[in-house]
Amino acid sequence: MSRSAWAAGTLAALAAGVLGFGAGHEGSPVPALVRQARTEFAHWLPSTPRPASPMQAPVAAKATGPVVYYQDPDGKLDYASEPKRTADGRDYRAVRASEDVRFYEPDEAEAMPDGGHGDMAMGQATTPAGTRKVRFYRNPMGLPDTSPIPKKDSMGMDYLPVYEGEDTDGGTVRISPGKLQRTGVRTAVVERRVLSMPVRAPGAIEEDERRISVIAMRTDAFIEKVEAVTTGDHVHKGQPLLGLFSPEMNAAAAQYLTGIGYEGARRRLENLGIPPEVIDEIERTRKVPSTITWSAPRDGVVVERNVSDGMRAKSGDTLFKLVDHSRVWVLADVTERDLAAVAEGQTATARARTFPDRVFTGAVTRIYPHLAMGTRTARLRIELPNPNGDLRPGMFADVTIATGSDKPVVAVPDDAVIDTGTRQVVLLDKGEGRFEPRPVRLGVRGDGYVEIRDGIVAGDRVVTSANFLIDAESNLKAALHGLSEPKPDPGPQAAAEGKAP
Repeated sequence: MSRSAWAAGTLAALAAGVLGFGAGHEGSPVPALVRQARTEFAHWLPSTPRPASPMQAPVAAKATGPVVYYQDPDGKLDYASEPKRTADGRDYRAVRASEDVRFYEPDEAEAMPDGGHGDMAMGQATTPAGTRKVRFYRNPMGLPDTSPIPKKDSMGMDYLPVYEGEDTDGGTVRISPGKLQRTGVRTAVVERRVLSMPVRAPGAIEEDERRISVIAMRTDAFIEKVEAVTTGDHVHKGQPLLGLFSPEMNAAAAQYLTGIGYEGARRRLENLGIPPEVIDEIERTRKVPSTITWSAPRDGVVVERNVSDGMRAKSGDTLFKLVDHSRVWVLADVTERDLAAVAEGQTATARARTFPDRVFTGAVTRIYPHLAMGTRTARLRIELPNPNGDLRPGMFADVTIATGSDKPVVAVPDDAVIDTGTRQVVLLDKGEGRFEPRPVRLGVRGDGYVEIRDGIVAGDRVVTSANFLIDAESNLKAALHGLSEPKPDPGPQAAAEGKAP
């Protein structure tokens, strides 16, 4: 490898190493580092002969070294890291390491033939071409160190001038249009919108406990006949299920017909659980039936059948169990962190894993009072209509609960907020490349947005991309603002009198 190629590669590495710091800062140390590198490697890099006279055109040196970036062929401030074409199909120009590697607009000081420092005597502050006056010089690496006169740091880099008017806006940051384009700064208008913060939780379909019926005898009886009803069958209210004979029920019916203690005898029949339609039939026919027909108390599905023809049913035995599945429950487990956002009455949706393309909508009807210690979750009950019986107990479901208010609030995209944990800031776009850090107070989040309760209003424009670079520049300028007026060194007499700061 030739010495010129090695020098070109070194220069490119140096430029790339400081690019990260310089991309987000006005007056970055990139120019100083590049000038220093050019000075140190000047005898190795191919040079461009200066014209002998104003009429003589300079001879361009052949570019060497690796391609650092690509620039618009018309010289516009538009760059790319990969080969690119313009809208009319022309290729971007490749810029190599030996060329002028510049990622920012040159200021007036750099536009001078000597870079603004070549003919400047140490200890004498000069102004660039124009009317602006140098206020002080700041450390090129961003350290809180200023000087009233030009100087160099320990690495030999020139301190950077700060001109009058640059810090008049306090914390406002000024970014050139070209730098805004290259750093990818994007903004968005602050709007009022409804924020929904969905809470998602796993759940399972369960039976509605209030829609379960059990058929059991309150006295011993003998089963005469069981109707053709099996487990899984859907039955309707009043549909016959079985016929039975019970000595105690027959005795109560006979007493009821004799008129002895009429009111008491009817109450006894009711206490034995005899269906009302059977009691009305006894009163109408004035006969004691040998077999009492037992019917379904409600619509539902037979989930249990524990009876057969001729068997003896003891008091309390479950003969049939019916469940109405026209409404079901979803029991969902919500994490302790999300519990505060959930309230009874909120709308909830469930997607059964059996039907991933269908959404079932219901409401939160109960938040159970205890947390599961092992999982740190709280159980919610969501009621869903199920007229077709598609939702079956035991199915797993993915639950989404819509939380938040239905009133619009001032909101910005999540990316617009710089949150350090103790400080929340957005960058307000004031136009013409000016940005102001604005402390804000946050509210609820949802749909990729966050509520702003204080600090900005609807209609403002905030930065949503590359805001950390601008925030870093703002912090640097705020630190330098306090050091903008360097204090002179107190003399020995003042130090001796105890007046030194």
